[in-house]
Amino acid sequence: MGVVNPVYISLFTLLGTLVIVTPGVLLNNSRLSDLKSLIESNHANIRSSLQDLRQTIDARFAEQKAELLRVEQVMDARLKHIEDNR
Repeated sequence: MGVVNPVYISLFTLLGTLVIVTPGVLLNNSRLSDLKSLIESNHANIRSSLQDLRQTIDARFAEQKAELLRVEQVMDARLKHIEDNR
């Protein structure tokens, strides 16, 4: 076998490395994109769940406030009745 030019050895080493590394980089990039979309989807689901929870809590507070107002009106009426009968 003949003598190989050192420039060709360097070139083949570089090309071999690129052939081996490039598919890994591309595969890793696609997996990172998949992971990013999954994380964004999970964040959207969590935001939606938290919004539903917030609406439920607000509705319950509104119900409790209405109930307390009703109790306050009843107590005011009773106190007025007691004061009037004094």
